[in-house]
Amino acid sequence: QVQLVESGGGLVQAGGSLRLSCAASERTFSSRVMAWFRQAPGKERELLAAITWSLGITYYADSVKGRFSISRDNDKKLVYLQMASLKPEDTAVYYCASSVRYYSDQPPPLYEYNYWGQGTQVTVSS
Repeated sequence: QVQLVESGGGLVQAGGSLRLSCAASERTFSSRVMAWFRQAPGKERELLAAITWSLGITYYADSVKGRFSISRDNDKKLVYLQMASLKPEDTAVYYCASSVRYYSDQPPPLYEYNYWGQGTQVTVSS
């Protein structure tokens, strides 16, 4: 059973915007933290942003702070990643993931995310 489904990726010109969506199942909705990661060819998977279902506490990596915004709709069990001022170096496969770990002063590390979406490709042309 698929637990997380991403959508919204595509091709965009530098400086443009995209909004990614992640639909959560009942099982993943019971998690505590939702996050967006990305992975470019030859690079490690990178945590970009995270949000808690309950209080909406957010975290952003320095690489996207001020350009990306994470939000959630608890009623629809959706998590969004609004991306603006996109750069060619933002090109990657973007994944959403869920963790049952608590968000303390930092979001859970990568290995604590137990459900992952299939990924959606974002390509930013120069």
